Amino acid sequence: MSPGECWYAIRTRSRHEKLVNDQLVRRGVETFLPLVERRRRWADRWKTVSFPLFAGYCFARFDLSRRLPIVSTVGVVEILGDHAGAVPIPYGEMESLRTLVTSTLPFDPHPYLAEGTEVEVIRGALRGARGLLVRKDRRARLVISVHLIRQATSVELDAYDVAPIRHTRESSRAYLHHEFDGRSHVVALP
Repeated sequence: MSPGECWYAIRTRSRHEKLVNDQLVRRGVETFLPLVERRRRWADRWKTVSFPLFAGYCFARFDLSRRLPIVSTVGVVEILGDHAGAVPIPYGEMESLRTLVTSTLPFDPHPYLAEGTEVEVIRGALRGARGLLVRKDRRARLVISVHLIRQATSVELDAYDVAPIRHTRESSRAYLHHEFDGRSHVVALP
């Protein structure tokens, strides 16, 4: 890597990931577009098709002071960052992702879940139950609360059995700090 070059996430227009990746490669920019293969049924046959692992994103390594060729590429929406500007992706995260993609292990996209995320159980005996994710390892710990009596219970589930709850503006929630298992947790109020 040249001095000043870092990996950045580039948000693309819908279904433009491969186009953006190809254009950047033609411009001499090092890119990384992780793909996952899926078998799809067509009218007369089955076909293996490659899809971007992260829909709407590709990665590029460049010096931020030379970002004009990146942002002027057809299909690029923005270089991801915060209020202060573009933020590079930590080298270790990119290397881990590249190692996974080049391995022979099967992998799939998975919703990003962080501790404190409101989730809903999407399969199994607790399907439809909602709560707060307080730990996510191989097993997720879900806290289900009865707010009126300020009591809660927790259960461990497979991490794949929970999905984040999408909120609209009308369903914004209030939160309450709740002591559970000797530690303070934030729980959603109805």
